[in-house]
Amino acid sequence: MSEFRIERDSMGDVQVPAQAYYSAQTQRAVENFPISGWRLPPALIRAMGLVKYACAIANRDLGKLTGSGKNPLSDEQVDALLAAAKEVADGGLADQFPIDVFQTGSGTSSNMNVNEVIANRAIEMMGGDRFVKEKSIHPNDHVNMGQSTNDTFPTAIHVAVAVEIQTRLLPALRSFQQELANKAQAWDTIIKIGRTHLMDATPLRLGQEFGGFARQLELSVKRAETAMQAVVELPVGGTAVGSGINTHPEFGGRVAAALASSTGIQFVEARDHFEANSQRDGLVECHAALKTVAATLFSVANNIRWLGSGPRCGFFEVILPERAPGSSIMPGKVNPVMCESMMQLSARVMGNDQTLTICGAAGGNFQLNIMMPVMGHTTLESIHLMSDGVEAFIEFCLLGLEPNPQTCEAAVEQSLSMATSLNPLIGYEKAAKLTKEAFASGKTIRELCLEQKLLPEETLREALDPFRMTEPHA
Repeated sequence: MSEFRIERDSMGDVQVPAQAYYSAQTQRAVENFPISGWRLPPALIRAMGLVKYACAIANRDLGKLTGSGKNPLSDEQVDALLAAAKEVADGGLADQFPIDVFQTGSGTSSNMNVNEVIANRAIEMMGGDRFVKEKSIHPNDHVNMGQSTNDTFPTAIHVAVAVEIQTRLLPALRSFQQELANKAQAWDTIIKIGRTHLMDATPLRLGQEFGGFARQLELSVKRAETAMQAVVELPVGGTAVGSGINTHPEFGGRVAAALASSTGIQFVEARDHFEANSQRDGLVECHAALKTVAATLFSVANNIRWLGSGPRCGFFEVILPERAPGSSIMPGKVNPVMCESMMQLSARVMGNDQTLTICGAAGGNFQLNIMMPVMGHTTLESIHLMSDGVEAFIEFCLLGLEPNPQTCEAAVEQSLSMATSLNPLIGYEKAAKLTKEAFASGKTIRELCLEQKLLPEETLREALDPFRMTEPHA
């Protein structure tokens, strides 16, 4: 059996791997773009299958596929087309999408890759010969009916991004928030010293500190929801330049409704197709919110890393789970590896945001943005990094994180900032002088106050009660 077969497109004959479901245009793209070895993310390929399925539903219901146009399909052929699109949407035929991310900027190569695979698979499902040159189910005339790459490829990006946020990122962030809230409640009675500017500050409770982290994640959930909302308007129906040429006036709305039904996300047809085709501002907005989530993840992981530093010469107010030996030369050393992993992936997401910004600002010329494949790839990478990173952080760090109450509480009495609560009683200037004297002598604020009889013992006991300092009081 020959290793290759000959396929033909408008530019002529092409050698295609003999058993491939794709055809000439896909093979040309494989040869034209031997760039990175990065294929489009599986989530984007699945979304393209979903979009093609929704488009076929709309065209079927509008009578376009089986109508009086060129090469109308039978009902059985339409069912096969739908089944093939559904197979792609479900992750099937995943090895049939070989095109590099750094390809034609509209995504035309990948759109045709999907069209070719669905057409050939549908022919095969009908019992036909998918290798014949005259296709009974045609990749352009039937699978791509009423569409252009310029509206369906960005639609698939929006669908993929929204679905991945909904099914992967949001559950991960909610679990992170809940586990931090659990720690905050469990550790609410543990007094520790606060720090501002990395310097000693007034006391707070370890539970309050982790409650602050939990609130950061609660806000991150809202930001991820905002990111998803930024991509619910779909360009489909605009075809080549936004005018809707060669498609039915109801097509875009019907496709959006079908996608909303299949995903549970409230997708809608774009209000203005000229904007929706030409610009990817919604995707830029989406990733900006994701970047903010990454900044939070970096911050929380870094704070936990600092709180776990030590064990003898750092803060060591929380005890991090031991995951791996930390040094090739220092025996017994253990490092905060899960925190470091989270910080690195967050940095990557922040860098990705610069890519989205440039692509959105400079890529949208007149009626089309020509940076879409890398925008889709980068946004989905950010979502996957944060989703997987958060899940790993929860499992391998947060669930096993323990407090170190003795270390937390030991520093409180030694803190010079205990003098803050004396301000209302002896005034700021006198309290500042007391602080400097305590630092110079090595004594505590309490010891100096007792020596100098600055306040009655009962008043001093109440003023220097560290738990009382952790809450407002009259």
